[in-house]
Amino acid sequence: MAAIPRLAPPQVDKPAVWPFHKCEWKSLPAHLLLKGERRMEAETYLSSGYGLRLAIEERAVGWQRLGQMADVWQPGRTKGVLVGEKHGEPWLAATQIFDQRPIYRRWLAPEKIADASSLKVTPGMILVTRSGNVGRATLATLTLEGVLVSDDLLRVVPNDEAQSGWLYGYLRSTQARAMMRGVHYGHIIKHLEVGHLKGLPAPVVKPEIAAQFRDWKSQIEYDRNKAFTKSGEAEALFANALGSIGVSDWGETGFTISAARLFNGSRRLDAWRYNPGARQIEAHIHKKAKSVTLLRDSGYRIWIPNRYKRIEASDGVPYFDSSDLLEINPDCRKRFAECGFGDEFNGRVKPNWLLMPCSGQVYGIIGSVVLAGTAICDGAVSNHVLRMAPAGSGRRIREGFLATALSHPVFGRPLVKRLAFGSSVPEIDLGELKQFPVARFGETVEDRIAELAEDAAQLRADADLIERGMADEAGKLIDRFIAGDVAPFVVEMPAVSVRKSSASPSGPIPEHAIVRLKHGLKAAGLKVGAVGTVVHVYRAGAGYEVEFAGATTKSKVVTLEPADIEVVHD
Repeated sequence: MAAIPRLAPPQVDKPAVWPFHKCEWKSLPAHLLLKGERRMEAETYLSSGYGLRLAIEERAVGWQRLGQMADVWQPGRTKGVLVGEKHGEPWLAATQIFDQRPIYRRWLAPEKIADASSLKVTPGMILVTRSGNVGRATLATLTLEGVLVSDDLLRVVPNDEAQSGWLYGYLRSTQARAMMRGVHYGHIIKHLEVGHLKGLPAPVVKPEIAAQFRDWKSQIEYDRNKAFTKSGEAEALFANALGSIGVSDWGETGFTISAARLFNGSRRLDAWRYNPGARQIEAHIHKKAKSVTLLRDSGYRIWIPNRYKRIEASDGVPYFDSSDLLEINPDCRKRFAECGFGDEFNGRVKPNWLLMPCSGQVYGIIGSVVLAGTAICDGAVSNHVLRMAPAGSGRRIREGFLATALSHPVFGRPLVKRLAFGSSVPEIDLGELKQFPVARFGETVEDRIAELAEDAAQLRADADLIERGMADEAGKLIDRFIAGDVAPFVVEMPAVSVRKSSASPSGPIPEHAIVRLKHGLKAAGLKVGAVGTVVHVYRAGAGYEVEFAGATTKSKVVTLEPADIEVVHD
């Protein structure tokens, strides 16, 4: 009988090695999975931060939990009722607190917030991001004074001011950042909770070392506050020289222009280019300034680097994106292999060059201007950033004055932003930017404005460099502690001191004790005085799992701190 031919798939040799990635695995003793938070995801135990944490905790003396050294807390979830600028208080998202000059985009109704005052921060307070890019720490400065700040930031207030600088250096160190990433949770957006931060082990340095870190912290605060003040003074002098202007019509309800104006010059057909607010500002500049110099005639070389291929390399060149330039001490998260980066300077910039993000949204960073500082001159800057470099003796305007003229919130940036074109990702055209009208006031006024702006840029760069050095020194001390060198640390204290409940002064509340809730927990449906049973004790009384029966149709198990409960009977 003849065989019937059948279709069959071609034979393909299976690769001997999986070509995409290697599976990471590790064996753990069961007790590690059952203590503390009882974390079950493998990522926690495979992270470098988990190993660092165990290494610190293995030392018998010289460290404490962060929660014992500082008050760590988070405001309640904010009910964000948006209102107009005249009716609300300005609000900043977690990422905006890192901006050199935060721009308010939202205003909230304070009467709709349960405790609006808890969202405000005081200068010098340590803030730590708790979602997304978790664990990034910074100091609150004058830029945040009187502003509502997102509840997505954990607040850290040291119990001992003498140790405040060391705690800030510790939180900025690569080791602490790794430990925070090691305990975060979440699939798409990572999160860090108050309890996670409180539980981090922190070495305690001796007073003389703590004093040095405190001096560094004070210098960072001083430099950034002074930079903010000087920038404000420069902008105020510029505005005083031009006189006040009230712009109320930005063309949102429609406007008309003559055909002659529309087809003269750039021939742009998008309405935003000709909005009446920008035209009013430009007319005011021509009327009030002593003279006007177009940017193309200012004696600066203006260019945008060409496109290039980015190849990631762990030991490559530090790379700064557009948004990084406008932040204080930005995270350098990218490194690329040397590729020329689009211009003859290999993407590098020099101090006091003017840098302008020329791509992005008009409500965001596009059109902002900063003076390059020494803190970014060791890396490559994105080709989405326009450069303005003084052309030697041909320079007619000082760098600081030009930066103020271009970035002024009233007389500068609105004129730059109107040049943006494009739908999805607007761009600023180089040719049109060269037509920007720079108001001139005479040498005396211009020099004063330039000095203030240039001093502010230098102060920001100095603060960034001090902060980096502070984090590096903290990292070296942590490495010494892990290696067993306890000379720089306080070792005359127990590693973990027992937190005693106010209801049980003799020690931790035992398991199976009956306790009473001292305040209501609305989210859990529990009222003041609710009675429950302790079913688990954390870290010698640092926290408790309490089961409440009868609060709803089912029992509830809630994690509480000693201050939340009092003993009814053991």
